[in-house]
Amino acid sequence: MKYAIIGGTGVYNLRDNVKEIGVDTPYGRIEFTIMEKSGKEIIFLPRHGKGHGRPPHLINYLGNMWALKEYGVEFVFSTVAVGSTRTDIIPGDIVLINDFIDFTKSRPMTFYDGSDGVVHVSMAEPYCNMLGREIIKRIKYEIKNDIIYVCTEGPRFETAAEINFYRQIGGDVVGMTNVPEVVLAKELSMCYTAVGIVTNMCTGLSDQEASGAEIISIVNEKKEYIIDLFVDIILNGDLRTDTCDCRSSLIKV
Repeated sequence: MKYAIIGGTGVYNLRDNVKEIGVDTPYGRIEFTIMEKSGKEIIFLPRHGKGHGRPPHLINYLGNMWALKEYGVEFVFSTVAVGSTRTDIIPGDIVLINDFIDFTKSRPMTFYDGSDGVVHVSMAEPYCNMLGREIIKRIKYEIKNDIIYVCTEGPRFETAAEINFYRQIGGDVVGMTNVPEVVLAKELSMCYTAVGIVTNMCTGLSDQEASGAEIISIVNEKKEYIIDLFVDIILNGDLRTDTCDCRSSLIKV
C-alpha cells in the first residue's frame, strides 16, 4: 500500500530518504516528493504546486488526486489552514474535519462528466472514520472533532456578513481548499482525512485581520507535529481498507 500527505500553506522540511517524481495525468503533469521509511512509500504532495504558485480557486484538484490514485495511493492525509467562526476555537487550535458545506463556484468538481453514464458519490461520510479514529487515538495535543468545514471560492477572504451566515448554518471553520479534494478522493475510493490548523478568527470576529506572516507562523508552529503524527500513523497504525465505507460510495444509475 502507498500513502499520501497533502499540504498547503507552509513547507514541511523532509529529513529522510526522498526522491522527486512526476506523474502524467489527463489533467497535466503532477510532481511530488516520495519519502521511503521502514519499507513504506509516503508521498508528499504540495496542493498549490511547487512554490505555492496556484491560488485556491485554480489548484489542479483533478490532476492532484488522479496522480495519487495512478501511483497506487490508498490512504490520504491532508492538512488545511482554516479560520474559526467560534469563540471557543482559536488560532493555534487543531481540528479534525468531519463534514463540509460547499460554497465554491467555478471549480471542476468531479471525474464523472457523463462519459461513463450517470454516477453519484455518497457523502454520508465524506471523511474516513477509520483514519479519524487513528488521529484522535494518537494525537498529543487537544483536538476538536466533529468539525464542519465551510469551503469558499477564494482567493478573497469572506465578508463579516458571510461569516455570520456560515456560523448560523453550522459552519465551525472556513477555508478555501478542501472541496473538491475530499470529494475527488471519495470518487477514487481512497481513504481521506483532513486536519485543520486554525490560523485566525474569521472576518468580524476580531478587531484585526491576521497578516500573511502571522498565518504562516501559526501553521509552521503546528504543521511539523501534524506531519510527524501522520507518518507515525502510517508506520504504526492499524490502517485497513475493510473497516470503512470509502470503497463503496459510488452509485451508478
